[in-house]
Amino acid sequence: MVWRKKKAAVSKEDIYMETQWQLVWRKFKKHKLAMLGATILLILYMVGIFSEFFATQDIAKRSTTAISMAPTKIHFVDEEGDFSLIPFVYGLKQEEDPVTWRKYYTEDTSRKIQLRFFYKGDSYKLLGLIPGDIHFFGTPEPDVFFPFGTDASGRCLYSRVLSALRISLTTGLVGVFFTFILGCIFGGISGFYGGIADTIIQRIIEFLMSMPSIPLWMALAAAFPSTWSSLQTYFAITIILSLIGWTALARVVRGKLLELRNEDFVTAARVSGATDGYIIRKHLLPSFSSYLIVNVTLAIPTMILSETSLSFLGIGLTPPIVSLGVLLQDAQSINTISMYPWMMIPGLFVVIAVLAFNFVGDGLRDAADPYK
Repeated sequence: MVWRKKKAAVSKEDIYMETQWQLVWRKFKKHKLAMLGATILLILYMVGIFSEFFATQDIAKRSTTAISMAPTKIHFVDEEGDFSLIPFVYGLKQEEDPVTWRKYYTEDTSRKIQLRFFYKGDSYKLLGLIPGDIHFFGTPEPDVFFPFGTDASGRCLYSRVLSALRISLTTGLVGVFFTFILGCIFGGISGFYGGIADTIIQRIIEFLMSMPSIPLWMALAAAFPSTWSSLQTYFAITIILSLIGWTALARVVRGKLLELRNEDFVTAARVSGATDGYIIRKHLLPSFSSYLIVNVTLAIPTMILSETSLSFLGIGLTPPIVSLGVLLQDAQSINTISMYPWMMIPGLFVVIAVLAFNFVGDGLRDAADPYK
C-alpha cells in the first residue's frame, strides 16, 4: 500500500517535471476520438503517398469490357458453401436490360479468381521516381476486380481515389503552410507595432474578407495561362487558397500580441537588447503556440473542402490531375447518382478526412491546457 502511494507520488512529480509538449502529448493520447482521427489520417496519407503501390492498376488504364461497373464483391464462401481462407472474386459477364437496353454486369460463378497480395501488375513510378510493378493486392487476370467500380470510361475508381487522396490531402497541408506563415507575419506586425502598419494591414484583411469567394476563385482560375501544366495549376490553386485564407489567423495573432506585448517578459527581452523580430519569433508566438497548432489543424479541412469545391465546379484542378473534387465532377447529375451511386465514393473520403482532422483538432485543443 505504501509502495503504491509512493509510486503515485513519484508519477505525479514526474508529470510536473515534463515539458509543455510532453504534457500535451500525454493528454492528447487520452482523447480517444483524437487518436482515432490521427490513426485514420496516418492511413490516408500513407495510402495516398504510396498510391501506386496500393492501387490495383494504372489510374489511366481503360477497360472496354467493364464500363460504369458496380464495385466488385469479394467472397470467402462460394456458391456451393465451401469456405476459403483466401478471398476471391468471380468473373464477369455482360448482360443487357431488354426494356431500357442498359448494359450491366453479373457474376460468372463458373470462374473463381483468387486475390493475390504483392503481385506483379501494371508498371509505375513510385512518387514519380522509383520504378516498380508490385501491387499490394489484386488479381492477375485483368478487368475483373474493381473494388470501387469503374467510371464511364472504364477506369478503376479505387485506384483513382487513392491517387486523388495524395493531391487533395497535400493541398491542405501546403495551403495551410503558406496560410500559417502569412498569418503569423502580418498578424505579428499588426499586433506588435500597431499604428499605421496595423491600420493598413487591417484594411487589407477587411477587403479580402469582404470579397465573395466563388467569383474571386473563378476570376483567378480564368487568369491561369492555358499553356500551364497540371502541376503548375496545382501549385497556383494552393497559393491562391493561401492568399485568401490567412486573414482569420492574422487577426487572432494580432489580438494575442496586443495582449502580450506589454508583459514583463517582453520588457525584459527589450532591455537585454533583443530585436523586435527576435521577440516576436522567440517569445510572443511560442507563448500561444498550442493555439496556433490547433488553428492550423482545423484549417486543413477547410483547405481540402475549398479545393474539392473548386475542382467540382470546374474552376480548380482539372484532368489529367486526379483529385477528389475532380472525381466528383462525374457525379454532378441526379441521373448519374441514381444509376451509378458508387461515383459518390470520393465524397465519402472527403467526409472521412475532414472529420478526422476535426477530431485531431478537438484533441489538441483539449490537450493545449494539460493541467486542466
